[in-house]
Amino acid sequence: MANSKEKLFSEFAPTTTEAWKEKAVADLKGADYEKKLVWKTNEGFAIQPFYRREDIASLATTNALPGEYPFVRGNKKDNNEWCVRQDIEVTDYAEANAKALQVLDRGADSLGFKIKGKMLSAEGIETLLKGIRACCVELNFITCQGKCVELANILINYFTAKNYDLSVLRGSINYDPLNKLVGKGKEIGEYADTLRTLVETMQALPGYKCVAVNALSMNNAGSYISQELGYALAWGHEYLHTLVETGLPVGVAAKAMKFNFGISSNYFMEIAKFRAARMLWATIVKQYEPKCDCACKMAVHAETSTFNLTLFDAHVNLLRTQTEAMSAAIAGVDSITVCPFDKTYETPDEFAERIARNQQLLLKEECHLDKTVDPAAGSYYIETLTASIAKQAWELFLAVENAGGFLAEAKAGNIQRAVNKSGDTRREAVSKRREILLGTNQYPNFTETAGTKRPLAQTCCCGGECEPTYEKLDQSRQASAFEALRLETEESGRRPKAFMLTIGNLAMRQARAQFSCNFLACAGYEVIDNLGFATVEEGVEAAMAAKADIVVLCSSDDEYAEYAVPAFKAVDGRSMFIVAGAPACMDDLKAAGIENFIHVRCNVLETLKEYNAKLLK
Repeated sequence: MANSKEKLFSEFAPTTTEAWKEKAVADLKGADYEKKLVWKTNEGFAIQPFYRREDIASLATTNALPGEYPFVRGNKKDNNEWCVRQDIEVTDYAEANAKALQVLDRGADSLGFKIKGKMLSAEGIETLLKGIRACCVELNFITCQGKCVELANILINYFTAKNYDLSVLRGSINYDPLNKLVGKGKEIGEYADTLRTLVETMQALPGYKCVAVNALSMNNAGSYISQELGYALAWGHEYLHTLVETGLPVGVAAKAMKFNFGISSNYFMEIAKFRAARMLWATIVKQYEPKCDCACKMAVHAETSTFNLTLFDAHVNLLRTQTEAMSAAIAGVDSITVCPFDKTYETPDEFAERIARNQQLLLKEECHLDKTVDPAAGSYYIETLTASIAKQAWELFLAVENAGGFLAEAKAGNIQRAVNKSGDTRREAVSKRREILLGTNQYPNFTETAGTKRPLAQTCCCGGECEPTYEKLDQSRQASAFEALRLETEESGRRPKAFMLTIGNLAMRQARAQFSCNFLACAGYEVIDNLGFATVEEGVEAAMAAKADIVVLCSSDDEYAEYAVPAFKAVDGRSMFIVAGAPACMDDLKAAGIENFIHVRCNVLETLKEYNAKLLK
């Protein structure tokens, strides 16, 4: 069999990269290869339409082995297991305990407890953990930053009193004062002594991480992938350097750290991000000359992004979070939280939380992604992406270090401004449909109403609103402005009707009607499509009979010169008149008094805001 295969392949001459490219250029029939097939990423590097073995021949990353330095291929050698985590907001200890037990019984093996600082007590923790076998479950705790050392002592005393083998327990305490600075703009004061005290205290629980890098905050603010990674490295290095400067061995300091990343919907880029993250962090720690390479392992928790979640057509969020979770799983992270699809507008109910857990369980039980170490290894595309993202992130890390480090840059507001600028760029891309949010700025549900659903307000960790001292991250979602627009329409009590006056060329009028319906439905307007009219007068008459607030003329560019002005005059100001497209005769139509045109180059959001201002007054 082997010989027959060798003979079979020997019959085919090898094809060069140049030959592949020549074939692609020929098929483009004169179109520009670079513009049509080469994708320019937000990160600043180009993605080619295809990759071959020669593209990874010089990459050192392909020589790495799973579980070995620099850990680009993961921290484990024999499996790709990760923890399925669900976070629980603790408002009543007994109720949170009951929910935790139920969650564990239904597939989760990692819990995250969010406890307000004023509630923290030894008695409360005892109630919270009743019946939970801490040796079998990863336990993570998030509380007020000033209470983390107290929480550490409570946990150690509790586990000791319950006769646990402290060396086998796994979990974390989320101590991250820098996140308060960048995320909330709050003053953090001196934290080095608390940081060291916490790490020294938690050495009694070697399987627990207690120093967190919540790069998730940047992801939720719309950062680019290389930005999130580059700043996360500088963020982590700020803590590492601080701990080493206080006299702690680098091995102790590095092993106390945990990185909490977000996951965007850029599927392959996210896989590459996590692979690059482990490699770059290992490189940083290695410079401190730890006694063992195990100190260079990056502990990574991944959480699906809230930046792209939507209130309208919320079940589409399931598609987003599923691909995001899959990216992180394939990349070999240690644990994953999938945000419930309804997180943007209500406290997730039991159904939404169950679906979120099951999304991960499917990746394990049906796809077996927990069985294979680094399944993306060897992919020409992903290996190249890993190297490209690593290069961009490393350059950003060095720039922050050369500017004085993460703390100095965060206090100056440079990091927050850079991330917010990226977020604004991405929101603008959504407003212009250069980035698609299915169900929000493209293909909305025409009949959906929000009812009582409203976006949840963001509050600070102490439960109230605080005046920021420093620049802070803007964590407004991409869909927020569209949602506000659609809610404005709904709350006005008057839903404008948009009537498609379709006429002329069959293919063009149908395409333009579909485009216009999707365009105007993004503001919650009622759209009325039609099969076509013989004359503009017939179409206008039908529109008036339907009591249309908007009449959209849908035809071909060539025919607009014939139909647009007569249709506009027939409407005679009784409804808003829109031409679907940007015909060559646009200037002539504007001279005739036609003001409104919708087409692919429009800023959809700003155009609809203008229409709302006219129609809802």
